[in-house]
Amino acid sequence: MTRKAPPLPLRDLARLRRVRDRMDWEYDQPLDVEALARSVNMSAGHLSRQFRRAYGESPYAYLMARRIERAMALLLRGDLSVTDVCFAVGCASLGTFSTRFTELVGVPPSVYRARMDAATAGLPACIAKQVTRPVRNREATTEAARLQ
Repeated sequence: MTRKAPPLPLRDLARLRRVRDRMDWEYDQPLDVEALARSVNMSAGHLSRQFRRAYGESPYAYLMARRIERAMALLLRGDLSVTDVCFAVGCASLGTFSTRFTELVGVPPSVYRARMDAATAGLPACIAKQVTRPVRNREATTEAARLQ
């Protein structure tokens, strides 16, 4: 018989929400778990464990998903290079950015731009945004197959 973990205290949930909101708003800033934890008076380890428990992924994975979402929009705009997009969303390494982008989206950034330009041509922006949302938690293989 597996034991269910007790629910998180409301105080912890409020602090986790502040961390998540900060990542949503400041995704382009250099954020790390230590700094995020300090901002809500938690240890980095405790923050990571509680964040994963509450949201199903690590703080780093959540932040990278936000960055990739924004990168997707910037790539579709077409006026920035992949390198410029990488730095604009707060990533310090083009290699890490490209690897994570490919993991989440299923194709490299340059391929995504080329395919989405063709796939979203003529669609209203609200529909194009739905079509181009990143897929998380290793579901990119299905998305990649759909794009090909």
